[in-house]
Amino acid sequence: MPDATRHLTLANGLHLTLRHAPRLKRAAAALRVHAGSHDAATRWPGLAHFLEHLFFLGTERFPLDDGLMRYVQGVGGQVNASTRERTTDFFFEVPPAALAGGLERLCQMLAEPDLSLARQVSEREVIHAEFIAWSRNREAQDQFALLQRLAAGHPLRAFHAGNRYSLNLHNPQFQREVRGFHQRFYQGGQMVLSLCGPQSLDQLQAMGERYASVFASGQRVIQALPPALQEQPLVPPAPKHGQLDLLYAHDGLPAGAQQAMELLLGCISDSREGTWLDALRQRGWVRECQPKLLYAFAGQLLWTIRLRLTDTAQVDEVRALLHGWLQFIRQADFDALNAAYAHLQQRRAMSASALELAQRDSRENPLQALDARSLQALTAVLDGLPLQAYASWQLPPADPLLLASLPNPTAALPAALSVSTCLPSSRQYAALYLRWRIATPLRQRLHAVLVNALRPLTERAEQASLHMDFSSSGEYWQLRCAGFPAAVVRLVEEALAVLNQPAADCWQAPVADEPALIPIRALLKRWPDEVAIAPTAQPDTAGVLDQAILDQVWRSTRCRGLAVGFGEPELAALGSAVTRTIWDEAADQKQSLDASTVPGKRWLYADVTGSEHALLLFCPLPAQLQGAGRLLAQLLQGPVYQRLRVELQLGYAVFSAFRQTDGIGGLLFGVQSPHVRPAQILAHLLEVFSAGVTLDTAVRQALADNFDEAAMPDAEVAQWAWQSHLAGAEADLGVLQAAILHTDQTSLDALLTALITAQHGWLCLANSPAPDSLWP
Repeated sequence: MPDATRHLTLANGLHLTLRHAPRLKRAAAALRVHAGSHDAATRWPGLAHFLEHLFFLGTERFPLDDGLMRYVQGVGGQVNASTRERTTDFFFEVPPAALAGGLERLCQMLAEPDLSLARQVSEREVIHAEFIAWSRNREAQDQFALLQRLAAGHPLRAFHAGNRYSLNLHNPQFQREVRGFHQRFYQGGQMVLSLCGPQSLDQLQAMGERYASVFASGQRVIQALPPALQEQPLVPPAPKHGQLDLLYAHDGLPAGAQQAMELLLGCISDSREGTWLDALRQRGWVRECQPKLLYAFAGQLLWTIRLRLTDTAQVDEVRALLHGWLQFIRQADFDALNAAYAHLQQRRAMSASALELAQRDSRENPLQALDARSLQALTAVLDGLPLQAYASWQLPPADPLLLASLPNPTAALPAALSVSTCLPSSRQYAALYLRWRIATPLRQRLHAVLVNALRPLTERAEQASLHMDFSSSGEYWQLRCAGFPAAVVRLVEEALAVLNQPAADCWQAPVADEPALIPIRALLKRWPDEVAIAPTAQPDTAGVLDQAILDQVWRSTRCRGLAVGFGEPELAALGSAVTRTIWDEAADQKQSLDASTVPGKRWLYADVTGSEHALLLFCPLPAQLQGAGRLLAQLLQGPVYQRLRVELQLGYAVFSAFRQTDGIGGLLFGVQSPHVRPAQILAHLLEVFSAGVTLDTAVRQALADNFDEAAMPDAEVAQWAWQSHLAGAEADLGVLQAAILHTDQTSLDALLTALITAQHGWLCLANSPAPDSLWP
């Protein structure tokens, strides 16, 4: 059944967009305020971002421990906000029954915030911590330097992040500006609220009308127009460390240009045969291509293409090929382009989450083909680019990954490919997990070659709303393909062909340098490898890799896997698609370590980039305690955030959750701080644990309800089934729900004691060596 939509304007001027999508298991709200960092007085850079932060600190009606963030986290949802140049967005996704409670809190916190000086003083330090991280992030600084090529008077060149010095809290004029900004822009006429979920349009409308009426009435404020983006043609910087940034600016474009850019960026990132990116790859010049829209407002567009090139790339020829490809697009049949785009958008709409749909509706950019206005804008965008007739091009045929039909050949599934019934095939979402044990010390180098070889297919999969990753953890390689079932069958067949015989140029091409991650994200990337404590062969960095070596690896390893969410026709086609790999026909074997075998306390030093301190604390649990562990993680989430993020202001990156990797589950805590060392962070965490938790039966029930297949997002069901398979446990959501519901206060107290004493083990992963006195 297709989605149904409705648009209306409330008495206070707020525009309400409603979307009834019966296939969804979750509901979402996205509220866009047409005001951002460029709308604040230039004397107070960061004011709009600062105000966004203040909204989340609680109000008289909903204090912090019952505010939007705690509420959404308590029901297993997600929530965030973002301040851009001319807009500020607030959004959350929750189980459908929790939408009303979340919406009430969202509207109330924006309409009647607590802007007291005490709140501002504490939150300014968080803003300053974000500023420090931003100032030390190479990618962020590269983009800031790129923006300095714009016209001198354009606000994109200026500083808008905010810090301890730009937010002069004790200046009466600053306080007037904060309240004036809120009064001027946080009113009905300046807002678009989008609600999306399986509820009927009438139910969604009733919620929107009830809770959004709290906003003051107003009319749309005309935001000040910026000066021109460019005074003369932009000159991009020269390539640096293999990175080339191509920058393009447009002024005076007609309405619909932002939607048109989405189609154009898709053409630029298309790597199929006959395209520009394919031409670069055939020459062995490009490692990675990232086109991105940086800015869109009042007929202005600014966008960039970030290229990571090989040493042999000829930069002038790269530009010439791009301009030739753009000229070809300009002369192409726009109706044919739009028809292919419509097909792609249709697939994306089928796969999109409630949050994605709500956010697109709030941006007035739903997943659909370009209308007549946007097609005209596409012409204007292309006419403003440096076009030239150069090289020979062709539009690629329809991508097989977008076909709804199944391949014809069928075969029986291998015995080593298990089938999970956790997810009904009626959900139209399937996931396939394949796993190989690779004992050779060449494992890491070979994995890098294969990731490079898979990159074009990974990009195509992403375009088609499929998810594919080929990861390495300990001694294992793992391939995951997920999305629309028929497309997953086609995707895995192509992926296995590449893995067995990568293109010849992939062996010679150096591995692309990955962008530097902030410390906490770098630790999260390392975490799965460190959890698997089985001894592994030391990596071999010498010698030349070739196809013969890879052939030997594939001959000597065996595959096991899990299929989730496939119907009988898809399983028959899948049997044929996986014939390229050798399967493990031996008796069922447990492929991961049980959490109970993890030794006591381990502190591992990870030498990652970044100057801020970061710590991950992982507390694994045996399978029989994971129901209680999930409840404990849920109950600790608020106190950890309150103590470390709000009261102690250790930094802006503070999180806690229950996580699983390689079949091992447990509680994971993470903190990044500009001024507190990892050992001190650990001490603060232990203080929170020692304070204990109190069982909240409502939280317990809400958590159990989230593990009902009918309420659990499809991707989470599939991932849970895979982790259960790795652990050798029965994948039964009913058993997990019962374990959660049977957890009482005594069970929680005992588990918390075990956590504090590391009874089931600790893994501390930090970017500093272990202190002399390791355990405070």
